[in-house]
Amino acid sequence: MTDTPIRLLVVDDHNLFRRGLIALLTQDTRFQVAGEAADANAAIGLAQRLQPDLVLLDNHLPGVSGIDAIGALKAAAPKARVLMLTVSEHEADLARGLRAGADGYLLKTIDTTDLADSIQRVCEGDSVISPEMMGKLVALLRQSPAADPATAAPPMPDSAPVPLAPAASPEPPPSDPIHSLSPREREILCLIARGDSNKHIARALDIAETTVKIHVQHILRKLALSTRVHAAVYAAERGLLA
Repeated sequence: MTDTPIRLLVVDDHNLFRRGLIALLTQDTRFQVAGEAADANAAIGLAQRLQPDLVLLDNHLPGVSGIDAIGALKAAAPKARVLMLTVSEHEADLARGLRAGADGYLLKTIDTTDLADSIQRVCEGDSVISPEMMGKLVALLRQSPAADPATAAPPMPDSAPVPLAPAASPEPPPSDPIHSLSPREREILCLIARGDSNKHIARALDIAETTVKIHVQHILRKLALSTRVHAAVYAAERGLLA
């Protein structure tokens, strides 16, 4: 990360919520709110003109929904990341959002600090999913590829493959790279799968947040994964969420 603020485009049709969200985000020196919009068409025009680093996008917009606007937003601002911030806990919306190219899916119940940290993580190339939605994401990924397209598992938010076991087993086979993890790394992997942030993991384990970040980097490298979301699915598929 550089000292240059992350430029945001905030898209939400509820004026009071949008203005309150902007007021909160502008208090964080990591961010600069470059623009705001109440509908998809205005958002697409602003994205093309402003070229933000990240679009914070609600789904329930008048006219074109947020999910249906993701493709046009990415075409208007190719370098921008798109982070859904919505009230919808429906797995169908989660699937459609990720399939459309969203880089994360958060619920509006999220804590302000966690939202700010999630924005930064997404801009650093990570993918974020609200903890409440993680189980639904795993369930979607377990579905058969031959399932109905409207409910089939979505691709992950980036191109790296997600290793999926045919079924969760009490102990992964000896060849599984999970065995290359240290006990501490396995512990952190389970917390990642639960949806915990680095800050929450640090508090839970009484270690420094920088130490957690190092452990996460080692976990992703050892498992040949790209993001925390991939790691969460990997852990869940191996029955590590007892």
